[in-house]
Formats: sequence, C-alpha cells, structure tokens
Amino acid sequence: MADPAAAVQVGGLRIVRAGRDILQDIGFSISAGRITGLLGPSGSGKTTLMRAIVGVQRITSGTVTVLGRPAGDPALRHEIGYVTQSASVYPDLSIEANVRYFGAMYGVHRRDAAEAIAAVGLEGQARMRAADLSGGELSRVSLACALVARPRLLILDEPTVGLDPVLRADLWERFGAMAASGTTLLVSSHVMEEARHCASLLLLRQGRLLASLTPAELSGQGGSEDLELAFLNVIRQADSDGGPLRSPGEPGPAAETRRTAGMKVPE
Repeated sequence: MADPAAAVQVGGLRIVRAGRDILQDIGFSISAGRITGLLGPSGSGKTTLMRAIVGVQRITSGTVTVLGRPAGDPALRHEIGYVTQSASVYPDLSIEANVRYFGAMYGVHRRDAAEAIAAVGLEGQARMRAADLSGGELSRVSLACALVARPRLLILDEPTVGLDPVLRADLWERFGAMAASGTTLLVSSHVMEEARHCASLLLLRQGRLLASLTPAELSGQGGSEDLELAFLNVIRQADSDGGPLRSPGEPGPAAETRRTAGMKVPE
C-alpha cells in the first residue's frame, strides 16, 4: 500500500546488468523532509539504486515510486536534484555561469543562482572559472547546480569524498538545514561515521538491503558506539544465517539469534 507521507517507495526491486544481479529484492520507504543515509562498501549497489530512483536506470523488476509518481516520470524532472560522484560542471565557465546555465533549464532567476552559490559557501569565488577550483570546490559547484532548481528530493552520491573534515562538517550542516526546511535528502557514503548525521539509514551489501534503521538502532544491533564496527557486527550476524542476506522484516534464523543475544530485531 502506498504511503502518502513517503518521498520514495521501493518494492521488490531487482536490477540485472550483463547477466549479473546488481540489486536483489530491494524494498524500503524514505520519509519526506529527512536525511536518509545510503551506506555500504564500494560495489554494494549504492549508485545503481540512486540511478533507479532518479529514473535513469533500467529496472529488471519491481517498483520505484518517487513523490507519488513512477521513477523517471517527466513530471519529476523539476522535482529531483541529482549530484553524481564526478563534478558535473563546465570547466571553462565561471561558478556563476555554471549555476545560471543549469538554472535556466528550470526557468529560475539570477537571484536564485546567487542564493544557490551562497548556500554552498562559494559566493566569494562566484566569478572564478571552474577549471581553477579545487576538487572540494568543484563538488560544491555541482551541488549548487542541483540546488538552484529548489528540488523537493535531493540525491547525493558520495558528496563528501575527497573533502577535508572542515568542509565535510560544513556540508552536513547545510544538508541538515535543507532537511529542516522540507527538502528530502538521500545521501550515499561508505564512511560509516557520517551515518550519525542521518535520521535513518539504508545498509546495502552485495546488492541486498541488509537493514533499514536509525543510527541508534544500528549501534544497538551491532553492539558498539563505533558505527563502522557496529555495521561489521551486523554483517557478521547476517552471515551467520548460512544463506543470502535478507531484507528487513523477512524472517530467518538470524532473527532468533539476535533475540537470544538481547539485540533489537526490526519488526
């Protein structure tokens, strides 16, 4: 049954590429106006899942509903912002020109571009060419290009890779402000400690959804305040089933193991 409060709903999603299962039986819901972290090792399927939500990935089976419409629906083009791992800017243009160019696709005004640039802390460098920027600055320009359209859903693929700790902290502060203003954010990362900035987490491994839970629940289930160690412990618990990983809520031998160990099991 559709959840009218959900920004994204995925059910039974399977994606096969070159004869290989990239995602298997994925199902979850993302609440609107919150930050959801998509966490997992490299190669776990995070980018493929995000592309499916954006609507640019061919789906083998299952459903993906975004803001009440099927993923890829033309009506969603002005509602979704997507920032890829690689900076999506024109190096020969200034920061301002890049953001204004992407803003023109949505019919927004010059002041909207200025606000987007200010939102990522680059107003002082607005006239600099993208080619003269650092890697971290380029990432923030890409974010500004996505923000200029004021998307209801913002999808960010590894936005903090290569950034120093100060810049990472600054970006997460901005993400929090956006969520507080009503934007829904889905942020992928392989840095487990970034999970603490999220309201909820989706843990992927080997193309399967290992768990859907809060940071506190991850810490409890994994038996550690160190979220990376907690994630590793959850993986070991799932592997002890002796079978494939299960989606949250699907019964299996590991559920009883976690109960007898005093760990909370998602219903």
